[in-house]
Amino acid sequence: MTDPMTARIAQARTLLFVPGNRPERFEKAARCGADAVVLDLEDSVPPADKLAARAAIAREWTRLLGLGVPLVVRINTADGEIGRADLAWLAALPSPAAVMVPKAESVSSLEQVHHALHGVPILALIESAAGYAALPCLGGASGVLRLVVGHIDFVADTGLQCDEDESELAPLRFAVNIATRLNRLAPPVDGVTVQIGDEARLRKDVRRALRFGFTGKLCIHPAQVAVVHDAFMPTGEELAWARKVLAADSAAGGAAVQVDGRMVDLPVVLQARKTVALAARA
Repeated sequence: MTDPMTARIAQARTLLFVPGNRPERFEKAARCGADAVVLDLEDSVPPADKLAARAAIAREWTRLLGLGVPLVVRINTADGEIGRADLAWLAALPSPAAVMVPKAESVSSLEQVHHALHGVPILALIESAAGYAALPCLGGASGVLRLVVGHIDFVADTGLQCDEDESELAPLRFAVNIATRLNRLAPPVDGVTVQIGDEARLRKDVRRALRFGFTGKLCIHPAQVAVVHDAFMPTGEELAWARKVLAADSAAGGAAVQVDGRMVDLPVVLQARKTVALAARA
């Protein structure tokens, strides 16, 4: 049977980052309604504060677990000295829901993380050209639960110049979705929206993520959480169509049928079921 916390991470719509060196923000993050909290040891923590961040997380860990929100830790690059120290430290903490591994580029590195943490689920961040090239293999590494797009670092690594819609990143999101399906992983997680106060942009980014088959998104501010949850919901029109499709399918006994002039067969029915299930979860 799947561990309940693992199931929650697999279904999480919002994964909210909080810097590991800002313990005064931990409880607020855990109480804001996010599906999971990511206590960060990597990019948001300056090198001089890495040790202090570990100490702050360890000090607050038991109390945070008591709040019932799945806790994820993003370590530093697993192949580096700081990342190896993060792994040794994290292995001593009880009940992390998952570990987020940045710059995922090799199966051997991910499997070392899996072994070091005695099977803690892995969220693998795809943030480089090497990670993109290795995607079919990374998705099959032991312990990987979900693939995550780290598009900010990906753009920096590849030198891409993105338009407002990030159309240049469509191949990355498509490839992450395909690697997810081929390896039967939980649906992928999209990257952050850095415009914290721009709700319209955030909603637009979530709807794009949905089109690419993503069901989760990284967040960098508690104010983004409720907006992301709402934007992942099917629209009223989408939900009404899905229910009409399911009703018609039931009446037809599974045979192909027309609904509002459109042919409905099994693939359409399966998509309608997903739509209704997504609404029910919310």
